[in-house]
Amino acid sequence: MQYELKGGDTESPAPHTNQGPVLLVVDDRVENLMAMQALLEIEDWRVLTANSGERALRYLLDEPIDLVLLDVQMPIMDGFEVARMIRSNLRTRFTPIIFVSAEAHSYEAVLRGYATGAVDYLLKPVDPNILRHKVRSLLEHERNRRELLQLSQQLELAKAFSDSLLDNAAEGILVVNEHGLITFANAAIARMLKRNISDLVNSEFMAHLHNPDLGDSWSDSTFMEHYEKRETYRLHDACLSTSRGALLPVALSCAPLPRMQRAMVMIALDMSMMRELQDQLESQAVTDALTGLLNRRGFNQTLEAALARTGRNGKRMAVLYIDLDGFKKVNDSLGHEAGDRVLCMIAEQLKTCMRPYDVLARMGGDEFTALLDTLDHAEDAARVAEKLLDLMTKTHSIDGVEVSLGASIGIASYPECGHSVDGLLRSADIAMYEAKRGGRQQYRFFSPEMNGRARSRLMLEESVRNAIDNNDFVLAYQPQVYLKNGKLRGFEALLRWEHNVAGKVSPNVFIPLLEETRLINRIGDWIFREGAMKLQSLTEIYGNGLLLSINLSPVQFGMPQLAERLRQIIDSYGLRPDQLEIEVTETALMHDIDYTRSQLAQLRALGVRTAVDDFGTGYSSLAYLRHFELDTLKIDQLFIANMLDSPRDAAIVSTILELGRNLGLEVVAEGVETLEQREWLLEHGCEIMQGFLVSRPLNSDVTQHFPERVDWSSRRPAYPL
Repeated sequence: MQYELKGGDTESPAPHTNQGPVLLVVDDRVENLMAMQALLEIEDWRVLTANSGERALRYLLDEPIDLVLLDVQMPIMDGFEVARMIRSNLRTRFTPIIFVSAEAHSYEAVLRGYATGAVDYLLKPVDPNILRHKVRSLLEHERNRRELLQLSQQLELAKAFSDSLLDNAAEGILVVNEHGLITFANAAIARMLKRNISDLVNSEFMAHLHNPDLGDSWSDSTFMEHYEKRETYRLHDACLSTSRGALLPVALSCAPLPRMQRAMVMIALDMSMMRELQDQLESQAVTDALTGLLNRRGFNQTLEAALARTGRNGKRMAVLYIDLDGFKKVNDSLGHEAGDRVLCMIAEQLKTCMRPYDVLARMGGDEFTALLDTLDHAEDAARVAEKLLDLMTKTHSIDGVEVSLGASIGIASYPECGHSVDGLLRSADIAMYEAKRGGRQQYRFFSPEMNGRARSRLMLEESVRNAIDNNDFVLAYQPQVYLKNGKLRGFEALLRWEHNVAGKVSPNVFIPLLEETRLINRIGDWIFREGAMKLQSLTEIYGNGLLLSINLSPVQFGMPQLAERLRQIIDSYGLRPDQLEIEVTETALMHDIDYTRSQLAQLRALGVRTAVDDFGTGYSSLAYLRHFELDTLKIDQLFIANMLDSPRDAAIVSTILELGRNLGLEVVAEGVETLEQREWLLEHGCEIMQGFLVSRPLNSDVTQHFPERVDWSSRRPAYPL
């Protein structure tokens, strides 16, 4: 469908009300229109909005518009078509247009935008201050342009009066005859070029222009080509030389005068401020605002250029991927402002390890990268990595608090580890992850084996995400009974996953992955609800004295709203709080002592029981047993399995049992598989047990058929199978 913007065939200065300049914002999304209107109406501007190109064109016909902010991607008629039609009408062809687009700010898109007559091209989201500054500047330029247009229209009526107006115009104005000689220059252009008007008049215009692609001589120039066609010509990126040899960026608008004058008029708009703003924007696009280092985009561009250069000279280079260890504790304990200061300090320290021509960047968060160029050997990167690791061990003082950090570094060398930006960065990232797995505060070179492990891990991570989305996880229930009489105490809920291809996946494989990817929070809420639902149904069978134990990962235990979430679930299913026992490892408890004390106090106030899982395998610090509010200790099955053959393990189990009695804590023995183990535990005062001697973990349906009391006289291991 073709559209035409019909209107007058000449432009006349449009009258304006006292309401100030009129802006037209064109966007097919209502929320974008509302946001832009709220942003722009802060100034003394009247803002009109249009949700389509057709409506925008009707506005332009109905009333004068000072500036158009135009979206590119719109249905039916896109922004480029709207701009073309605006420029095709003499009344609106000079109306400034700023493209505001969410599409990639590609070179082709920008060229197309300028080709349709736009004066600027911005990428969403737009910086409000820069947008208002640009609008204010362009409105000022548009006002001046209209004044100049008015002056030129009056030129035929009163030349003397028009000369006075031209001399007071803000933009530079030249009249160039068909031989390329300047026949008129106003005061503004003389000031812009720091020359006298007499020096400009009768000089060759091409002698002041520094745009070689416009032609070698005036007769072959683009100016003359448009002059002969009687067309207006605009050049947005021209440069004129000043008397001091400097280059002044200008936008030239050239229009032929009546034929009898055999000349054209040129309006020169000083674009130095706009160019400075553009340079600032380009610099900001590749620079990290916090540290002043390159950002991810800037590093990728630099690495791409280095690859092209290194490919020609045959030199080697290496990419280092640096991840700070322990930085999260700084943010959590001292706040993000202190964390920002630490990052700036780290950035300055990293610079001291680099050669002048090496490149350092902050990729985001606490991750940095370094490009070591022109290396003789790939091993040279190891020496830099060692210096970085030594540097990271230094203690930093922030607000009077001593902060110690570390780093894990991955190294990918060219050409062994990749030939592209993505390939090298991916290899360095994989090697960094291997350094973390190896214990942190070390570096690793990338190897093909790492790539295989990383690929397997990504596949497993994707499988875990799909398993959550498809509800493939289930809960199994491990019975807990009293040793003396075999009475059922309750069940421990255990998360299980059977992959549709790989079969049963060990919790030791998928639980750490759930924690690393923070998916544990998603499935953790499901575990609470599923366990509470099962406990509700089992209570109807076994009575409300039945207890359900649920394991919490360190990530889940660290949730601020843990107690409140448990309260909601308990209330929803009509349970007693003491029917629920939360199991936490020693490692999770000792991560942050103050936070742990607060979290346990909230659980105690709620009435929920707390147990230490795998007791004796973690920090083995007895001090926390005195300070923390706990209910149960669970002896790790490793000690139970060896206690009959190992006096050391037997002593440990006996000590834990005695400790529990003295502190008033229940003690549960895990992994009991034989009657001999039960007899030993019974003799040493253990009250509760779980393990294959009682039962394997049961599925949801079998739990309700488990006996209320186990008959030890007929009990054999692994019941039921």
